[in-house]
Amino acid sequence: MLNISNTHIGKAFEKTNFSALKHVNSLTSGKVFLRLLMVVFGIIFVFMLLPWTQNVRAEGDVTTLKPNQRPQAIQSIIGGRIEKWFVQEGDYVSKGDTILFISEVKDDYFDPNLLERTGEQVKAKEFAVKSYMEKIKALDNRVDALTQTGRLKLEQTKNKLKQAELKILSDSIDYKAAAINFKIAEDQYARMQQLQEAGLKSLTDLENRKNKMQEAQAKMISQENKLLTTRNELINAKVELTSIQAQYRDDIAKAESDKYTAMSNMYDAEATVTKLQNQYSNYSFRSNLYYILSPQNGYITKALQVGLGETIKEGASIVSIMPADYSLAVALYVKPIDLPLMEIGQEVRIQFDGWPAIVFSGWPNTSYGTYGGKVFAIDNFISDNGKFRVLVQPDTTDHRWPAALRVGGGTNNMLLLKEVPVWYELWRQLNGFPPDFYKKSQQNPPSTAKK
Repeated sequence: MLNISNTHIGKAFEKTNFSALKHVNSLTSGKVFLRLLMVVFGIIFVFMLLPWTQNVRAEGDVTTLKPNQRPQAIQSIIGGRIEKWFVQEGDYVSKGDTILFISEVKDDYFDPNLLERTGEQVKAKEFAVKSYMEKIKALDNRVDALTQTGRLKLEQTKNKLKQAELKILSDSIDYKAAAINFKIAEDQYARMQQLQEAGLKSLTDLENRKNKMQEAQAKMISQENKLLTTRNELINAKVELTSIQAQYRDDIAKAESDKYTAMSNMYDAEATVTKLQNQYSNYSFRSNLYYILSPQNGYITKALQVGLGETIKEGASIVSIMPADYSLAVALYVKPIDLPLMEIGQEVRIQFDGWPAIVFSGWPNTSYGTYGGKVFAIDNFISDNGKFRVLVQPDTTDHRWPAALRVGGGTNNMLLLKEVPVWYELWRQLNGFPPDFYKKSQQNPPSTAKK
């Protein structure tokens, strides 16, 4: 009935007299539906007001906290030929245990007595160095002797020069005396000649005087000749002095030249000794590299080189080893858009592959089978997969991670962020907004220090 008229017939008859109308009026389904609808809307309203923990989901894998605790490949520093294996896959090895023995493949090291012969070369060159050192000492002594002898010889020649100078002085005096005597004898002869011409002296006296004058002249000539000889001796002494200086200078220069040549040879020999010693050390160290040793305690996981007689190159990986002592961590990768939300010490919930878990994304406290972690490090550069790596360490205040975990296992991670109402989270998801950007230091700013 549309009830478009002002006239009502509902009171004109008794509804209870009609069974159909009585049955329709007795139904309560509409009221129940309204009540049910109100209850559902109430539950939804209350659910919308519940707190929801924002999080960033990221996949990762189990790794170790320190680089030296991660699986590594043991490599051969030198090339060689596999001769003998001392381990097999799964064996536990301690640091320094022998894993493999290889033989030499380069012809430069085939000689079995290579070390002994190199050592003999080192000793021979060391003796050569000692010989050069002794030669240098002998040349030093020779230079000292030549210097001392030259000094004495110069003193001796200088003395001879001084003697010649004094002798010239003495001879010049004698020559002057002889010249004076000759002048006197000449004057006496002239007077005697005048007296003889005057008849006062005899011819015999004149001849005697002439004889004395000639003797005086001869003596004067002899003294002059002697003076010239002495002057020649002075010149000879000067020449000898210059000659001695030049001779000993040349001898000393030659000895010093020989000394410097010996020193140069000695330095060359020392350089050769150093080179041979270095070569000997390299040979000795190389001989120790024939045995491949374990760098740390661990388990042999996989042999990368197999068989006997196989040739391996320098730097080739031989076996992989997993350290026995390690601290587990999780390396997860987040998108660049989520990187600003990351910070050191941030809480993370981790679900390990192979461990059953019931996970409620927004209520991590009600999840079962997840384990706690904290952000330990964040990479400052992007990885090859286009994401940033975040390293997570175990949370010591939460349950311990399973002891059966192994490096390389997969993980599903939730990095916990801010708590917001459910309605806000739905509104954010519908609009495609990122989680709220916040920092702990912004929520709880440090108090300023009192001055």
